[in-house]
Amino acid sequence: MSKEQDLLHLNYQTLLSEAGCDEAGRGSYAGPVFAAAVRLPASFFHPLLNDSKQVKVVDRNLLRVYIEENALDFAVASVDNDEIDRINILNASFKAMHLAIDQLKQQPGFLLIDGNRFTKYGNTPHRCIVEGDAKYTAIAAASILAKTYRDEYMQQLHLEFPYYKWDSNKGYGTAAHRKAIEEHGLCKYHRKSFHIVPSQLNLF
Repeated sequence: MSKEQDLLHLNYQTLLSEAGCDEAGRGSYAGPVFAAAVRLPASFFHPLLNDSKQVKVVDRNLLRVYIEENALDFAVASVDNDEIDRINILNASFKAMHLAIDQLKQQPGFLLIDGNRFTKYGNTPHRCIVEGDAKYTAIAAASILAKTYRDEYMQQLHLEFPYYKWDSNKGYGTAAHRKAIEEHGLCKYHRKSFHIVPSQLNLF
């Protein structure tokens, strides 16, 4: 980021509200990708808050409640596996972030995006930060919401297709999940564009 962009970010932090954005489920074999956008007060703090991947499940669930109760604004959105197959997972992740931002009650003046790429949201300036969920509170909060909402959704899908063990692997390519795909093939929630298994396996 250039010196001018850094100054722009500092000006927006001072004058206008900013929102942190992150996604969950980008590398999963199945299910939607979720994204969250969060606006936090300057005084926001919780000692457990960190990148969701570094936080225990029980602590993520506690943080979700705390974030929802103390955030200035938050929203969560998703893009399903069929659309992921149509537009690819990268574009689907950006779209989920855009949808979450759309739902905020007050549109932010600046966006903090986890990662190194983003499709510009209208005329709103943004900054991409690699490992931003470990560096910026608002992005960390967004990562917690995206992760917990997606995990909850995958628990629901598990009830429909229990042999994939989505209650534990959340759709990621664990040994148990891959073995279940070998035995049962792909289901309607799998991302076919990921080319997970040979094409001769039956789809249902």
